[in-house]
Amino acid sequence: MILFISLIGHAQPKYEFRGVWIATVDNIDWPSKGNFDSESQKSEFIRQLEMHKKNGMNAVIVQVRPAADAFFPSQYEPWSEWLTGKQGQPPASYYDPLAFMIEETHKRGMEFHAWCNPYRAVFKISQSTISPTHITKIHPEWFLNYGDTKYFDPGNKDVQAYVTEVIRDMVHRYDIDAVHFDDYFYPYRIGTREFPDENSFKKYGAGMSRDDWRRSNVDSIIIKLSNAIKKEKKFCKFGISPFGVWRNKDRDTLGSDTRAGQTNYDDLFADILLWLRNGWIDYVAPQIYWEFELKVAPYGVLLDWWSRYSY
Repeated sequence: MILFISLIGHAQPKYEFRGVWIATVDNIDWPSKGNFDSESQKSEFIRQLEMHKKNGMNAVIVQVRPAADAFFPSQYEPWSEWLTGKQGQPPASYYDPLAFMIEETHKRGMEFHAWCNPYRAVFKISQSTISPTHITKIHPEWFLNYGDTKYFDPGNKDVQAYVTEVIRDMVHRYDIDAVHFDDYFYPYRIGTREFPDENSFKKYGAGMSRDDWRRSNVDSIIIKLSNAIKKEKKFCKFGISPFGVWRNKDRDTLGSDTRAGQTNYDDLFADILLWLRNGWIDYVAPQIYWEFELKVAPYGVLLDWWSRYSY
């Protein structure tokens, strides 16, 4: 769990946002590994809420779609293996975890932000057991392997429509305060290996450079999601928690005085500043994990840089 208070958006909130991430992938934070008992899961979550409330938090960002799966009943995606021990299997003592978590969070006067991973489909290809109803089984042509992870192909138009519909359906059915994405857009580079999207690039590239095309793909899904969320519920926010460096100054005069090995713009193909400028997202909570003394990406330099880009 990682606390953060830095929040930037095109409209400043009327109160301080103090949130905490609760990661469910691989049972990092909740539910505890091997705990598939519904009542015990509920008790664990309430204990976490009470702790965070006591520590002054006013929001929780809970991972409810870690790998094209769900911590709630979904017509599109199977139950998460990290909830029940087997992907596609509902809780033995049935309950709706998302509805439960929202209710308990709101009881305590806190916001509930539903954290979803847009493109990750299989967490570890070598270890994960995939349900027959998982989207990778239904539409294998939509996916690309990179390292030991399977990803949706961001350049595939059907993928963009599918992911948008999954999120829209969740917003429609649940009283969430925000949809939250983290830093996983195009994957972090693995050495010199190229993400294998050449077929989609040939089909959809339309004369753009590969990098510009990739950025346009991420822009496209951000616009689609923003429109879908606001159409369902105008009050529901759309927030991003990106990697801590947008771009280095040596590549762009607007960039930060950093020397990060990878950046949002050049490697993850996420143009956060464009999204903020155009009002496609409501807030940004950058992942500035580094200490003040780190020469390639000092905390103070990045905090000041991000604070200058609110719209």
